[in-house]
Amino acid sequence: MATLARWCFRHRWLVLLIWLLAFAGVAVGGNAAGDRYDNSMKYPGADSSRALDLMAQAFPRQSGDADTVVWHVTRGSVRDADVRAEMTAALADVAKVPTVGAVRGPYDAAGAGQISEDGRTAYASVTFTKQAGDLDQKNVQRVLDLAQEPAGGRLEVELGGSAVAKLNRPPAHVSEVVGVTAAAVVLFLAFGSLFAMLLPIVTALFSVGLGVTGVALVSHATSIAETAPMLATLIGLGVGIDYALFIVTRHRTGIRRGLAPEEAAVQAINTSGRAVLFAGGTVCISILGMLTFRLSFLNGLAVAVAMAVLLTMAAAITLLPAMLGVLGSRVLGRRERRRLAERGPDPERASGGLARWSSFLERHPRELAGAALAVILVIAIPVFSLRLGSNDQGNDPASTTTRKAYDLLADGFGPGFNGPLQLVAEVPGAADRAALDALASEVTNTPGVARVTVLPAPPNAGIGVVQVVPTTSPQDQKTDQLIDRLRDEAIPRAERGTTMQVHVGGITAISKDFASLVGQRLPLFLTSIVGLSFLLLLLVAFRSLVVPLTAALMNLLAAAASFGFLVAAFQWGWLVNLLDLGKPGPIQSFLPVLMISMLFGLSMDYQVFLVSRMHEEWVHSRDNRRAVRVGLTETGRVINSAAVIMICVFSAFVLSGNVVAMMAGIGFAGAVAMDAFILRTVLVPSVMHLVGRANWWLPRWLERHLPHLAIEPPEQPGTAGDPAPAPTAKQLEGAARD
Repeated sequence: MATLARWCFRHRWLVLLIWLLAFAGVAVGGNAAGDRYDNSMKYPGADSSRALDLMAQAFPRQSGDADTVVWHVTRGSVRDADVRAEMTAALADVAKVPTVGAVRGPYDAAGAGQISEDGRTAYASVTFTKQAGDLDQKNVQRVLDLAQEPAGGRLEVELGGSAVAKLNRPPAHVSEVVGVTAAAVVLFLAFGSLFAMLLPIVTALFSVGLGVTGVALVSHATSIAETAPMLATLIGLGVGIDYALFIVTRHRTGIRRGLAPEEAAVQAINTSGRAVLFAGGTVCISILGMLTFRLSFLNGLAVAVAMAVLLTMAAAITLLPAMLGVLGSRVLGRRERRRLAERGPDPERASGGLARWSSFLERHPRELAGAALAVILVIAIPVFSLRLGSNDQGNDPASTTTRKAYDLLADGFGPGFNGPLQLVAEVPGAADRAALDALASEVTNTPGVARVTVLPAPPNAGIGVVQVVPTTSPQDQKTDQLIDRLRDEAIPRAERGTTMQVHVGGITAISKDFASLVGQRLPLFLTSIVGLSFLLLLLVAFRSLVVPLTAALMNLLAAAASFGFLVAAFQWGWLVNLLDLGKPGPIQSFLPVLMISMLFGLSMDYQVFLVSRMHEEWVHSRDNRRAVRVGLTETGRVINSAAVIMICVFSAFVLSGNVVAMMAGIGFAGAVAMDAFILRTVLVPSVMHLVGRANWWLPRWLERHLPHLAIEPPEQPGTAGDPAPAPTAKQLEGAARD
């Protein structure tokens, strides 16, 4: 690491050029190739996936995105001549918009079912020639304007669908700009230097920009969801700024203690840079652990986020030392450089609020540990209500046209209309078709079913399709229960004595199957992650049984509290109602997996940073109370600053307009806040005070068999933590001149 850091520092302009060329090359390639995102949540072996495959074989897919125009009259009927004339003309104009392939309205014999029973609501399907992500937003806005032109008086017109939903979102990158700006303010307050503040920001932006563009290119080779780039940006910015913060802080400390800029940079990379590699590596390992679910949707998320984290690590140990070489001693503020020139090296003895807090905690460990544990357990209570699922446009803010269209369809055609089920049957013979008709009749009388329609199927396809509209909404637990009744009772009875095979499909069934599989495998995944954290801390960091065990238990507490916070905020609706972010709903099914992976990596990061300093003091003094006090005092400021930065970046994604990004941002922000301010600042040091010298106990037989590994190399005299050699006159003169 020292050799790499020195080379990057001395060849700084070459390193900067390599990064610029890489960024430009990937950007040009990504712009030329575009993307090929796939949001499918199906997986091999699922009943709903088999239904989807059969539908794809029997019915050619539409070439592009299909959106919906919904209109409603407060009095009269949508069949009234004036309403009919206005909407027919509006739909005719919509059909003329470029990239609109077809418009299918309700005012002909084939569209009779597109008018509600009370005659006050109707809808038309607008099929585009491209997928939503490839459409020109000006054309989509034109469709919206033309369709809503007749609205007024008794007539309300709203639009739903993926293409229209993109119009509801704020301008691109608003959340990123707000998050980075807030992080910049925190960094400036922490460093007091404009140049030092810019270093973590530039490092993170370079790596994240390169990573997100690379994700678009990778989407041509593997299945990656459309939400993956946003999640990669969210996580990449958070960890990228934090990793650079740790290194820059160590570098500045080295300069203040009398080291030349090059030696300070080499030391920072050789110590904090190693910790960054360890922390980032654990994040990547845990993120890639999502591959064990064997779900293409999760695989794509894992690849995208791991790419972003890997690039932030690479930037932190190559691009950052090159920029440190460009800045030299200007990484310190003017006042700091002047004080260094006048007074010489600063021993940087810890003092202030953290020192007082650490002493207070040392005197009252039992009370503070109990209070912190109580807070965590209270926050974790909602986790027992955790329900996994998928969000749809019914969760959009009430003011959006997509939410209004969703509600109009639910009111006019029933709550289940927005998520119908499809019974897709393999019917090779006439007897099987008769059995399918009998099944349709039986399902009509099944509790929870509002409407059953036998859809026309292509001749000789050997497939039959029955559409079932539930009486409840797609996210209602009763809809899940209806799917179970169909699969466990009605369908087996109908299949008995025939060769017919029936599969329950539709987006609601796919979401249920995906959430069920994730829920089944989540406990094993969580156990594996916690076990891995114990082994890594035991083998690599502290050579202790109690410290890794404490960290593993803390990770479990942090996970429970994070999920509890997420359930209260989004499933119970406390936060979404307060901030008008939409309608409460289930937690996105893949989010707990992603949160566990990230929380594990971040917890390892903070735990290693905190306890390694305690361990260093323990080795020198063999005084546990002093080790815990000094470790918390000297690392608390950096941990808190890093946490505040992450919270700012993550929370800003509330402005993204994307429900998944909102959940992820708030979930990560809450997890980081609890981990840094409650667990690492209160509970961990309190428990270590209570445990005493046993913190560092390791059986001798185990000591003999463990490999001797270390995150950071032993510090040499003259490095941070030891008396620094006096700077030369030339160094002082240069610092004052800079």
